[in-house]
Amino acid sequence: MSRDNDNAGGARSRRRISTGSPFENAWGYSRLVVDGPFAFVAGTTGYDYATMLLPESAAEQARNAWATIGKILREGGFALEDIVRATYYVTSRNDARAVLDVCGAVLAGIRPAATVLIVAGLIEPEMKVEIEVTALRNHG
Repeated sequence: MSRDNDNAGGARSRRRISTGSPFENAWGYSRLVVDGPFAFVAGTTGYDYATMLLPESAAEQARNAWATIGKILREGGFALEDIVRATYYVTSRNDARAVLDVCGAVLAGIRPAATVLIVAGLIEPEMKVEIEVTALRNHG
């Protein structure tokens, strides 16, 4: 994980945190941006970013995506319980229930506002799911 802080604009600091994924550097984005009490997690696919391996099944890809999201949120000082919005992109209607079952297990007690979209494809053909979330730090 790497961190980058912006302080150009005053006291409020924007922090960017990376998983080390080659996609982040090549395509100019951060996995997590923390701005004030908010955390914005970029679309996260099912790669294991340490090995750059991607499981075959959509459910396993969703599990990996949630593991990455949980880890990066903790790195930024947040928890899964702070998630207020989730968007799921699934490449096949046939995989949607399996992905949503994984999402439901992870978020059962949290229940953020959520949207699922069936999309024609993601940037790599083997990618079956991408998840992005917004979190708001819980102060009480």
